[in-house]
Amino acid sequence: MKYKDDKYEKAERGSTKILPKTVLLILLCGLSFYLGGLFCGNNKFQVNDVAKSGASLDVDNSPQANSVSFPECSSDYQDYTPCTDPRKWKKYGTHRLTFMERHCPPVFDRKQCLVPPPNGYKSPIRWPKSKNECWYRNVPYDWINKQKSNQHWLKKEGEKFIFPGGGTMFPNGVSAYVDLMQDLIPEMKDGTIRTAIDTGCGVASWGGDLLDRGILTVSLAPRDNHEAQVQFALERGIPAILGIISTQRLPFPSNSFDMAHCSRCLIPWTEFGGVYLLEIHRILRPGGFWVLSGPPVNYENRWKGWDTTVEEQRSNYEKLQDLLSSMCFKLYAKKDDIAVWQKSPDNTCYNKLSNDPDAYPPKCDDSLEADSAWYTPLRPCVVVPSPKLKKTDLESTPKWPERLHSTPERVSDVPGGNGGLFKRDSSKWKTRAKHYKKLLPAIGSDKIRNVMDMNTGYGGLASALVDDPLWVMNVVSSYAANTLPVVFDRGLIGTYHDWCEAFSTYPRTYDLLHVDGLFTSESQRCEMKYVMLEMDRILRPNGYAIIRESSYFADTIASVAKGLRWSCRKEQTESESENEKLLICQKKLWYSSETK
Repeated sequence: MKYKDDKYEKAERGSTKILPKTVLLILLCGLSFYLGGLFCGNNKFQVNDVAKSGASLDVDNSPQANSVSFPECSSDYQDYTPCTDPRKWKKYGTHRLTFMERHCPPVFDRKQCLVPPPNGYKSPIRWPKSKNECWYRNVPYDWINKQKSNQHWLKKEGEKFIFPGGGTMFPNGVSAYVDLMQDLIPEMKDGTIRTAIDTGCGVASWGGDLLDRGILTVSLAPRDNHEAQVQFALERGIPAILGIISTQRLPFPSNSFDMAHCSRCLIPWTEFGGVYLLEIHRILRPGGFWVLSGPPVNYENRWKGWDTTVEEQRSNYEKLQDLLSSMCFKLYAKKDDIAVWQKSPDNTCYNKLSNDPDAYPPKCDDSLEADSAWYTPLRPCVVVPSPKLKKTDLESTPKWPERLHSTPERVSDVPGGNGGLFKRDSSKWKTRAKHYKKLLPAIGSDKIRNVMDMNTGYGGLASALVDDPLWVMNVVSSYAANTLPVVFDRGLIGTYHDWCEAFSTYPRTYDLLHVDGLFTSESQRCEMKYVMLEMDRILRPNGYAIIRESSYFADTIASVAKGLRWSCRKEQTESESENEKLLICQKKLWYSSETK
């Protein structure tokens, strides 16, 4: 990653040509003394946990440690999402809502400023209380409250939003809705189902309720101008990312989720050759469940409220059932407003599709990699699970929590991967997590809820922290070895991402970011300052970053962190290696100068 601004480089080259060597030497000595004062001095934070122990930040005077600083963004960027920016939507087409997909700004248009919090921002309410309430000033959007008040998604009471657990299809509360679902799907009760995805998640009440039942859910909704659904979810401490099923695959591997859910999410499942439902089929594990509530389920009793005719709804339901059958789903259970289909647990059904030249949708050819999911176009074909996978189906997968420590079958698909390496990796991260907790006692307390491992391998850190009151979004680089299927097979959640671009989330949505060698591995592709600006955007004020990096990059990272107004200290790794260092950092809570 580049660590010099181009303007600075040009100015530096010019000065060496003009200044005499003696004057240059004096200036460099003065600069060295000045930088030493900056980095060795005190840097007080409103909540300065990271300065309480450990070494001071001893940045050396090597060329890569040049001081940097960043201005504040204007206050209208407080909810800035660079790759899903409503300001840019008019540039893109409306067909299949493509304007809501990722469209990242080019390098020359990237913001190099610090995103401010809303005026009056407070440290988020801590888990588990946060599941039911949050500060209004942290997510100051009234649209849902006004438009959805009759559905009890949320309501404003004084300085807080309260989440009653209502929704379009569960007027009696989300818990009663999930109770009925569990009656239809007993696998939700015994650890068989562990990972789920909620498309069109609202304020993620379904995913929040499932957390209490041992099911980890990724809540998914697009960015929009008013609702801020994903921001509400994360403010509550519930896993969520920005996303939409449109023309590109979702950033998940094939055969990953145990269950998928849509509660009146208004996705036109049977249109465009069924591509949206085919994508759900791709990411569902064999034997996994797809749950639908809302049109056209229970059309016999609900059609009057859907501004349609009973004949039209009957036709829609029959089309849906035919489409699901054509991609090897079977109706598993149905009661009231909820219908459940199960994906074929084996390849018998798909073999019949292969022998039918008129089958539609057809079987995908081998040129389309099943796990390719970063800017990969959707195609109207069925992704058939690999026949060599014998233990990836839901029935063969160990139940939670045993599956967390069982060696997944797909480890062998990772270059160099095997059971022995997997076990050693798990042991290594247990040791590292124990060391992290000594350096940052906030881990394991209610100060940290939303965690991101920015470049995970097998999800080792998440596994080591599984008993703490937090969840981890495991991110696998779209350019790295594909370990994300292993993460999901363990019963953890994650996503593909390219850190040369912004992440699909709102500002201020994570309490802790963990980095392990990311800057070293991506140094030839991404400019460091943009990656760290993105880290600052998604990190909550008073949140933390643990940066594990080569000694060569540590001082450079520290200088950029100072420009972000972070407080950092340098620590030894658990092995006290000289080649690798830890930076324990905390982001400062500050308010926009425009509001002062």
